[in-house]
Amino acid sequence: MHVRLMVAITADGKIARNADHFPDWTGKADKKLYVEITKKAGVMIMGSKTFDSIGRVLPGRKTVVMTRNPERRSDREDLVFTRDPADKILADLTDQGYTEAVVVGGAQINRLFADKGLIDELILTISPYAFGTGISIFSDAVDLKLALKKFWQLDDNTLCVRYSVLHD
Repeated sequence: MHVRLMVAITADGKIARNADHFPDWTGKADKKLYVEITKKAGVMIMGSKTFDSIGRVLPGRKTVVMTRNPERRSDREDLVFTRDPADKILADLTDQGYTEAVVVGGAQINRLFADKGLIDELILTISPYAFGTGISIFSDAVDLKLALKKFWQLDDNTLCVRYSVLHD
């Protein structure tokens, strides 16, 4: 299973001003790339706060929502709420035939996958904003060693940087 962490960040490295900040600031080019990468993988994994901020299931891919709330359930095939740990989620997705998954946040979920050494690639979309304060990519310290794979300009003001995560 190849796991990508895909995150839109500001120039000062924030993914949001606060937990309730709707992700409408990233721009069309970022959204287009997000759709392309998540649809290609076929599945995206996120936390419940991220799912609630999006507010709906995005078409054309399975959404796995990590939550501590046992009340959250879905009868849809394209939406799964789970209390399982990250490695179990990936094993289940592999059993279902998936070969790729995209982790899309938030900061706590990103850290859970990083702590377990489950991220193979980091895709950063750098948007032309600076928040000064806010939520970082990870909710706590992580130790990821990265190798630059590629970088390019998505539009006049937005960059994308792709890194491989080096596993010891």
